[in-house]
Amino acid sequence: MGSKLKYEEWVKNVSDEYLKNDLLKIQDDDNEIEERFYKNLSFGTAGLRGKIGAGTNRMNILTVGKATQGIADFIVSHGSEAMEKGVVIAHDPRHFSREFCELAAGIFAANNIKVYAFPSLRATPELAYMVRRLKTVCGINITASHNPREYNGYKAYWEDGCQVSTEIAESMTECIEKVDIWNDIKTSDFDMQVKAGKVTILGEEYDKEYLKLVEDLAIHEGDELDLTIPLVYTPLNGCGYLPFKQMLIDRGFKNWKIVEEQKDPDPDFSTVGYPNPEDPKAFKLSEEYGKKMGAELLMATDPDADRFAIEIRDDSGNYIPLNGNQTGYLLVNYILEGHKSADTLPKKGAMVKSIVTSTLSTIMAEAYGVKMFETLTGFKNISGKIPYLKEHGYTYLFGYEESVGYAASEKIRDKDGISAGMLVAEAAAYYRKQGKTLWDVLQEIYKKYGYFSEEEPNIVLDGIEGAKRIDRMMKFFRENIPSEVGGIKVSKVIDYIDGYEDIPKQNAIRIFLENGSWFAIRPSGTEPKIKFYFYATAENGEEAKTINGAIKKDIMDRIYSVE
Repeated sequence: MGSKLKYEEWVKNVSDEYLKNDLLKIQDDDNEIEERFYKNLSFGTAGLRGKIGAGTNRMNILTVGKATQGIADFIVSHGSEAMEKGVVIAHDPRHFSREFCELAAGIFAANNIKVYAFPSLRATPELAYMVRRLKTVCGINITASHNPREYNGYKAYWEDGCQVSTEIAESMTECIEKVDIWNDIKTSDFDMQVKAGKVTILGEEYDKEYLKLVEDLAIHEGDELDLTIPLVYTPLNGCGYLPFKQMLIDRGFKNWKIVEEQKDPDPDFSTVGYPNPEDPKAFKLSEEYGKKMGAELLMATDPDADRFAIEIRDDSGNYIPLNGNQTGYLLVNYILEGHKSADTLPKKGAMVKSIVTSTLSTIMAEAYGVKMFETLTGFKNISGKIPYLKEHGYTYLFGYEESVGYAASEKIRDKDGISAGMLVAEAAAYYRKQGKTLWDVLQEIYKKYGYFSEEEPNIVLDGIEGAKRIDRMMKFFRENIPSEVGGIKVSKVIDYIDGYEDIPKQNAIRIFLENGSWFAIRPSGTEPKIKFYFYATAENGEEAKTINGAIKKDIMDRIYSVE
């Protein structure tokens, strides 16, 4: 069925007032109809992610309902035990997040699947923890993470507490595709199901339990820390305010501010626009607060509080945004150094990073006798490595990826901005007691292990034509692998399209150069982007930047030549 026919089918059958009005707005816009109906919003290992609105390629009550009914059918196929274990559901502050949460809960309950739900928005890492804590078979979080305000999403977790694996996602997708959105979705009223006892509302004791787990990750405490260190934190109008604030209080920090304009949930993210802490523009208000109080450290989490980023002061007192790799260096160093000094470094310690994350952290881990494992991007893969590590006698210490995601607890199997924030604030207080700043420590890391320059540009290409151009770019690069880049010879090429060693297949290419520098290219799995990762190493920071600039220019010129 073509896009126009699908559109007409929706106009005929939709009864929801919001969707009906949204459909009528585009009745004379063939391009918009094509964008919204040319495909179904795809369900994958990241669940659903898309713009809010009417259409098969949009987030709305019908596409969310279809996905939920399909997952319900998948759970039912596993028998009564799985149905009794049930599902735990959370949501972020975005438009329609609460509505989608209650819709999903009502659908699971109508399918006789036990449901646990939070009374209001919660951070993604707490939801991930609750899957294993409550021993549910599945977890659902309604969130679009760091995407712009026009988006919403639907993350699915399985009983191991990780986002669903490729195998589980494919099985769920089979069930979802069989659902007729007009006839097969079983719905029920959320409030009625709460009264009937089929939906259990979780109390604040679970919030406290999650926070205790985070706070128990502390490496140094009490007199080892200068708790008067001035700090600024912003939740970027998302879920992070309450847990992050409580964590700072519980840990005894005495001199901190939360950005007032960004502490409360706001689905329009009015004060920040693009609520991604990776983007230095998200720190504009934090910097103003920081300058007023002389803060040494600025911290931010994204709307569902799983991503975490920082700015620190350099020797001149300027705020410098750190990329995800650099914050990772500080955390890897602090965790390893702390265990070493406490004589608690395990004999078979392990850390995990993604294939597009800097190899400097591998060098650091190996210096402490800790093995660094690599996985595909995403915490379904990074945290998903934990069962393997336990089975083979390793002790998990830390996992992270360059896109400002960090996981310090093997019990919270997703990236966690609250625990990352606690450890960074703790590290800053620990080093301050020694007369050092995080900037000093970062320079010490480079001096000890080697200078790296990191750049992670991306090209945003929206819509049907954008997706096709990204495909052409990847095809062009595969067919034209260079023998040298930026004047440096290529020493090794890894194409993950069919998998590599023990790493499953992904549409990604990694190129290593003779001088130890390397780069990678891959399309994003959740956004209309093609992403690039450039890492150059040299004897000093300026030289590393120069080399990285040459590598980046060479590759970007090749890519931009593809129409």
